[in-house]
Amino acid sequence: MVLGPDKKLGLIRDTSIQPFAPREETLEFDLPPGVRAVVVKAALSYQLRPGDGYPLQEQVVRVSLDR
Repeated sequence: MVLGPDKKLGLIRDTSIQPFAPREETLEFDLPPGVRAVVVKAALSYQLRPGDGYPLQEQVVRVSLDR
């Protein structure tokens, strides 16, 4: 049985994004040698229960690694 955030237990930490609260995430990953440009796609969706996903925002950015 899977519980949604509306049925949270008190032992689970709150990882929700509060309204108008800034949130910053940092991700690092290795790229194969020779890669000079990447396309980064970030998608934010609301999921009350598994299988119920509602897209909220999506952003695609092309990043050049040349200096």
